[in-house]
Amino acid sequence: MPRARALIDPNRLRAAAGEAVGALKVLANTERLLLLCQLSQGEMCVGDLEEALDIHQPTLSQQLGVLRSEGVVDTRRDGKRIYYSVSDTALLELLRVLYRVYCPKE
Repeated sequence: MPRARALIDPNRLRAAAGEAVGALKVLANTERLLLLCQLSQGEMCVGDLEEALDIHQPTLSQQLGVLRSEGVVDTRRDGKRIYYSVSDTALLELLRVLYRVYCPKE
């Protein structure tokens, strides 16, 4: 007689699905995805992000603001410079998967 599979608690599954949808919404914007991919390599200041990704003001500030409000990046001030880094470890794992699937091999 086949063993019955253990069912996943629907409430836990719903909560996890909600978190996943939130993360996917953050990633579902080209500029935010580019910013997060760059920041997944390490902390960077706004000027360096602008130069590296060719994303200019006000788009850069707007998208960094979204990432801050969603709680996926941390900021650190050093004088006049503000440095950003990815703070959400689950998002870093998603970025690794996206990189592996979509980015060309060098």
